Amino acid sequence: MALSGLPARGDAVRGLGLPLPPQRMPRRQGARPLKRWRYVGVYGPDLMLCVGEARVGPMPQRWWAVALPDGTLRQQTTLGRGGVEVSEGHASVDSRALRLRLDFAEDDGVETASAAGRSWIWTRKHGGLPVTGFAELDGRRFEIDSEAVVDESAGYHERHTSWRWSAGVGRGAAGERVAWNLVEGVHDAEHDSERSVWVDGEVREAPPVAFASDLSAVGELRFAEWSAREDHTNLLLFRSDYRQPFGTFSGRLPGGPVLSEGYGVMESHEVFW
Repeated sequence: MALSGLPARGDAVRGLGLPLPPQRMPRRQGARPLKRWRYVGVYGPDLMLCVGEARVGPMPQRWWAVALPDGTLRQQTTLGRGGVEVSEGHASVDSRALRLRLDFAEDDGVETASAAGRSWIWTRKHGGLPVTGFAELDGRRFEIDSEAVVDESAGYHERHTSWRWSAGVGRGAAGERVAWNLVEGVHDAEHDSERSVWVDGEVREAPPVAFASDLSAVGELRFAEWSAREDHTNLLLFRSDYRQPFGTFSGRLPGGPVLSEGYGVMESHEVFW
């Protein structure tokens, strides 16, 4: 498959002739199985949460996590459905610990496609989507009227893949609604990357950024952690070293305004898959 058009961003992605969602993608490309996931993150001053599903070849996984500003973190990951449903514009959880309903209207998002060795990978990111619903955690109910980030990704990633990622929402110093999606390690070319900053709904590509090794900063953004999801798995053929803290941000967005408030996640993931 010719990869001469990569990387590509925005409208150029659909002109590549690749089989992309919602089309069915081949289960393998050479020796590489298809990896795909969908992640919904809701971030705010009183409650942060994520819910998602992922599949590497035939291996499905679903998860949810809820973080509170006092450091409380409740989470669950299952290899089956686990009461988790994630689809376009909707996410829900029905488990013993958590009942969750989220509704949001997805826009076109920002699509990016990049080479991964002799294969390719794809993502679509949405930032600052209005989201409503509720979460009932351990008998305590939270009404949700907030903003979300949605990450939909698929492709034939290299056997050893490593990245750092940050996503969040907030307000600029002049009251602007802002959201961001920053990365290094995947889809991180100097131009036509997935790095994006949304200001009052208008999106532009962000310049390259550097992440602190301890996830305390990215670019000119500083990060203060509430609590963190972590996974350290060694199954010989599959190994994963993963950390995703929830917390607050301060400082300046790359190519964007100074934050008056910011909420979201940092992430570090090294995986052999």
